[in-house]
Amino acid sequence: MSRIAPVVSSNVDSKVATTLAQVEKGMGMVPNLFATLAHAPVALDGFLGFSKTLSRGRLTARQREIVALAVGQENECRYCVSAHTASSKGVGLDDAGALKARNGDGDVPFERALASFAKTIVRKRGHLSDEEIVGAQKAGIDDGLVMEIVANVALNTLTNYANEVADTAVDFPVVEVKL
Repeated sequence: MSRIAPVVSSNVDSKVATTLAQVEKGMGMVPNLFATLAHAPVALDGFLGFSKTLSRGRLTARQREIVALAVGQENECRYCVSAHTASSKGVGLDDAGALKARNGDGDVPFERALASFAKTIVRKRGHLSDEEIVGAQKAGIDDGLVMEIVANVALNTLTNYANEVADTAVDFPVVEVKL
């Protein structure tokens, strides 16, 4: 049972109810994460706004999912690993590809570099060496992409931490973080 239960749409103000209805329209459901963030409408709106902004960046939806899987695994967030394993199918990652991303690996060299770099950022809390930055650059991650990856790491860390604090019930097929 969650420590912080998701809100019930009928018990929130009209703005939050409208936001959750838009989420349901777009996703076909209101994931427990969204309904849990809705306890603090600014957190929900901030997450949705940041997510929308990042979707207009240079990273593709597939590449953002790879980063999300790597970050979720590194932060040991079962909810996010489960959710992103499910949603990554929509961008062409099968279960094996999702597992590779979680491990900082991948069949495509650039995707492998993204996953590995994202995991390193989380593991080292941003304290990367010059060599790690040069390695990312050699893999095709320029300065702009470094910052975009950092932004995606931050977005996913928000959801990882929110889910871990709330002990959000997983409403996707459960994927264990232990490899």
